[in-house]
Amino acid sequence: MSGGSLTVHDLAVHYGRAVRPLRRVSLEVAQGGVAAVLGANGAGKSTLLRAISGTLRFHRGGIDSGRITFGGQRLDGLDPAAIVRRGIVQVPEGRRVFARMTVEENLQAGGLSGVGRGELRRIRTRVLELFPVLGERAGQRAGLLSGGEQQMLAIGRALMARPKVLLLDEPTLGLAPQIAARIAATIGEINRQGISVLLVEQNAALALRMADDGYVLDVGEVVLSGPADELAASDEVRRRYLGVSEEGLEEDEAVAGLSAARGRTLSRWAS
Repeated sequence: MSGGSLTVHDLAVHYGRAVRPLRRVSLEVAQGGVAAVLGANGAGKSTLLRAISGTLRFHRGGIDSGRITFGGQRLDGLDPAAIVRRGIVQVPEGRRVFARMTVEENLQAGGLSGVGRGELRRIRTRVLELFPVLGERAGQRAGLLSGGEQQMLAIGRALMARPKVLLLDEPTLGLAPQIAARIAATIGEINRQGISVLLVEQNAALALRMADDGYVLDVGEVVLSGPADELAASDEVRRRYLGVSEEGLEEDEAVAGLSAARGRTLSRWAS
């Protein structure tokens, strides 16, 4: 898969004239890897994804300093459509599907990027292999889907844009544990098919199981970073920054199996 690493270096961001939600944030998503960004509400996690995807301006925000690069090329300063064309695609928090459009129409909207029909059919087939329920509900309005199904549709729609890096903002928020584990397992499958993932997630135990590297944001700054397994094993991280108890680190077998499955090589989306 072409692309390279996604790198954020010394990023500072503002909202309005006074609010500075991010200050000198640096992180990297290695090509083919998964990086998790953890932290409490208000830590700046969603702001970070908005800066990368170029959507800060829609929230009256902007970048003060620093740079964002993908494969060595600058992303900061580009408009959101140009960033999508570079292969960086965001799934926003809150399962923002087009409620009045059908499932099929939502998927088609994700594929409006100048890709040929044959390629779109191939991508759609892979999306429906990941989420068979979307094929079963293709003619149904998206607003009538369950919360878990809407999250599947939001991810599937993003995949239609052929991402090289997928930005996921709280993909398991508000979902039952069984459905959250299913979404997590599917994200792992997507990654194994060649798509890098930057994951923002409050469920620290789940996120660290999925990730190669982890970053802890606290009031707009990276206060801890390192290999995900080392962060997960740190009592200090669990207690002070992640709020994870010993019980919280015991996931369903479907989630625990993510780490063991990460070494498998499957067909890639970009093949």
